[in-house]
Amino acid sequence: MPQIKFYANVKPETTVDSNGNILTSDTTNEIDHAVGSGLGFYGNGFRVSVAVGSQQDQTYVTNELGTSQGVRLNNTAMSDAGDTTTQGTVAVNGGQPINLGDLPNMACPLNIRFTHTGGTAVRTQNCKLRIFDRNGTIDNPAKEVTTYVYEARHPSNSETTAQLEHRAYSTDNKWVEFDSEDATVTDMELTSSPGINGTNSGGENSTTQSAKGWATNEGPSRQDVQHDWFLALSSMPDAIGSKTDYALYVTMEYLE
Repeated sequence: MPQIKFYANVKPETTVDSNGNILTSDTTNEIDHAVGSGLGFYGNGFRVSVAVGSQQDQTYVTNELGTSQGVRLNNTAMSDAGDTTTQGTVAVNGGQPINLGDLPNMACPLNIRFTHTGGTAVRTQNCKLRIFDRNGTIDNPAKEVTTYVYEARHPSNSETTAQLEHRAYSTDNKWVEFDSEDATVTDMELTSSPGINGTNSGGENSTTQSAKGWATNEGPSRQDVQHDWFLALSSMPDAIGSKTDYALYVTMEYLE
């Protein structure tokens, strides 16, 4: 049975037995979106407002209204100077900006996880993400808030250039913008078959394995019982007031 779940921060490493069964089932940080749980973006403290035109200072798991304080997560604030011709940058937990290509998976607030139980390994393709208004069609942009998203492909925990070669955007380390003023929402492409814990690379030789932390190097053909994506999220209000017409949508195909 296929499932897509959302987790806060990076989960403990998953182990799989010889029959392909997932042995790790820790759900401590699972985000239960079925009851309205999700991520909330704030100023310098829980329920502190973010200034219009600014990025958030803190990120938490919260309820659909943003009023219930859950676990505090790593905060990834876009720190670009507006130059779209160069690599994007990010400030993690208020620190000095680093290049997006140096951002480790562990520093991202959100882990999206696809599992295929029953021991059958599958590959994933046409993996796509949208930020929308939560109330109607997924074609409607979120209201009065612009969001920036980046998929990290960096299993190594060090803030160095150790990203994997297998990525949705092979030469592009930039934020994907979901502008509240767009007429309709455009999909963000996610990496096909990232593998368990996002450690599937593509075509790399063994000399890079230790430094980059990859486990397999099969690219989009990799079949696994689990695939993980790690996302940096940065939120900018375009007007005053709480932003609850706001959601994240993920879709993909899987094949044996």
